[in-house]
Amino acid sequence: MAGILAWFWNERFWLPHNVTWADLKSTAEGSFPQAPDLYLALPLALCILLARLVFQRFVARPCALSLKIQANGPQRAQPNAILEKVFTAITKHPDEKRLEGLSKQLDWDVHTIQRWFRQRRNHEKPSVLTKFCESMWKFTFYLYIFSYGVRFLQKVPWLWDTRHCWYSYPYQPLPSDLHYYYIVELAFYWSLIFSQFTDIKRKDFAIMFLHHTATVALLMFSYINNMVRVGTLVMCLHDASDFLLEAAKMANYAKCQRLCELLFVIFSLVFISTRLGLYPIWILNTTLFESWEIVGPYPSWWVFNLLLLLLQLLHSFWSYLIVRIACRALARGKSGKWNPLHALKDDQSDIESSSDEEDSSGSAASRRYMGATNGTNGYLSGGVYLEEH
Repeated sequence: MAGILAWFWNERFWLPHNVTWADLKSTAEGSFPQAPDLYLALPLALCILLARLVFQRFVARPCALSLKIQANGPQRAQPNAILEKVFTAITKHPDEKRLEGLSKQLDWDVHTIQRWFRQRRNHEKPSVLTKFCESMWKFTFYLYIFSYGVRFLQKVPWLWDTRHCWYSYPYQPLPSDLHYYYIVELAFYWSLIFSQFTDIKRKDFAIMFLHHTATVALLMFSYINNMVRVGTLVMCLHDASDFLLEAAKMANYAKCQRLCELLFVIFSLVFISTRLGLYPIWILNTTLFESWEIVGPYPSWWVFNLLLLLLQLLHSFWSYLIVRIACRALARGKSGKWNPLHALKDDQSDIESSSDEEDSSGSAASRRYMGATNGTNGYLSGGVYLEEH
């Protein structure tokens, strides 16, 4: 075990040439990032989860009810042992052949069976109130941490001149407010990992789990080798658009159509300008070129920059999906109202109808392929079929 730890903490990988871990020990004159500090994020993550429960119960829920967001979920399907067995053991989306067989077995028409399966699927999905409370919590945290980041960065020289991220590196003391900023952000992403197992279940569970895990890894990586100055720039840049997306989702749940549209447009502009504009010009320029000139490359430097370049590729892909969502929403708007958040993956449960009135109208729902966007840090994934009415 000692050999594995010695290999993992190899100074020649983590630190520049002629720098040792002993050189970065905290003293009375100044403190530096220490790997054991990262353990603080775990109990803090549990505290954040507790704060979230209290917030959703005593703040978000009353706000949702004041906006007349209903607490009740979708209409329940009537009990039927045969259909329930098919639903739980065979398929939740029976094909035409199976529907015809069930119709003959139960002496029900196919349309009624289709409606039963739709209601049963919707029964497993959360209510709009639940989703509103989750989005309001994320909106509140993202807005707080972004505001804190802006206030902190206004006081430091590396916001205005990114070369200060590398002057005297790695012998850069760790101020208490920077330490707080890093640990709180890290704890929040730990809490997102934990809460994924109890939150609204989405089809992109595995992808988002990997995304949150990679974010935690990047935060820990940059903290350990004291790249926290440029790390604060990356965090603040990414937090700039997250609260706007959650605000747009809340407006969507509250059926504030025009506000939803406005917030989505603002979110799109901020996301694309920060991820495709500021990120390469401001962040990649300093990590690739200014750091090379001032500090020089070493093994963990290459790894860190490789991860940042991969992140840039994801930014490009996500921006493409946002533009595609906006274009298709505008195309829909030519013949009526449009709502870009109908393309949100976690809103898919709102799209499928479960009401008898809609089913009895006899109008066929059209299937259209649209892009999807989801949640934390503007993470976007592949397209998803939505049912539109």
